[in-house]
Amino acid sequence: MPVKHSKRYNSAAKAADLTKEYPLNEAVEILAKFPKAKFDETIELSFRLGVDPAQGDQMVRGTTPLPNGSGKKVRVIVFTDDADKALAAGADHAGLAELMTKINAGWLDFDVAIATTEAMKQVRTLARVLGPKGLMPNPKSGTVTDDIPAGIKAVKAGRVEFKVDKTANIGVGVGKRSFTTAQISENVAAVLEAIGKAKPAAFKGHYIKSVTLSSSMSPGVKLASTEFNKF
Repeated sequence: MPVKHSKRYNSAAKAADLTKEYPLNEAVEILAKFPKAKFDETIELSFRLGVDPAQGDQMVRGTTPLPNGSGKKVRVIVFTDDADKALAAGADHAGLAELMTKINAGWLDFDVAIATTEAMKQVRTLARVLGPKGLMPNPKSGTVTDDIPAGIKAVKAGRVEFKVDKTANIGVGVGKRSFTTAQISENVAAVLEAIGKAKPAAFKGHYIKSVTLSSSMSPGVKLASTEFNKF
């Protein structure tokens, strides 16, 4: 039985052959021709990796700044004893005991949590609450730091975090439909480079199997393997 596609998909399919792979700049140009939604859609880069996430030495995780930002307003909280300093540096909320109590009561109205090294001694007790939501501060993602102003600036400017899931896939937001094609291409190139460099030393097989570029409401455009096979 033939697959029935939506009107949006069929309209996008007229702009390009969605079964083919395209160089980065061409893929971005094709995406720009797709029908737009009534909101500013997020542009996402989706990776299918060859690693086995069940193996501890094959975890792929990291952060990278986006040259042109993410286009998203990032709500940041900071766990620290010096709340005034964090708020002055741009944190949306800051503190320690009161903030932890609020979170334990169910409040999760933020996108990124940063903590000082000292505060983490207490914040670790929130692991069961923040961990499943991907909100737990972590040194590997740069969210456990004693340079709070720099940490806030990096997150607010559009630093993105990536982590392979249980099915060996990674999805990373790389901008908005309102961005220019050049801005999207630069952001995509930065993420490709970052995930390429995050290849586990213990992994020896075919690392990046495929990469697809899409927006919130569009079908995906496959990137040519020449854009990532060097990894």
